[in-house]
Amino acid sequence: MMIGFFALSAVFAGGCSDVEEAVNKGGDTPCSDYLEDDADDRRVTVTKFLKEDGNGNEPAGTAVDAAIIAIDLLCSAQQNADTPIKDADLTGILTPK
Repeated sequence: MMIGFFALSAVFAGGCSDVEEAVNKGGDTPCSDYLEDDADDRRVTVTKFLKEDGNGNEPAGTAVDAAIIAIDLLCSAQQNADTPIKDADLTGILTPK
């Protein structure tokens, strides 16, 4: 039983980013969840969102960095914390969406 546990742990440890990306909501992630994530999780979320938005192409690192900054600012000011990151914009700052 102990061997099975270690084998399962090794599988999950080796594929954490794959598992994380699979359960990640990408652009549908609510701002409230996004803001609770650490920097690595935010990067995975934004990368997935940009991939979805860009026809599946892998976004450039600088595009991800710029999007993280913009989403951080927009999500922190949204009046509705449940706004998905793909919909976070200046309108949501002035009136709830």
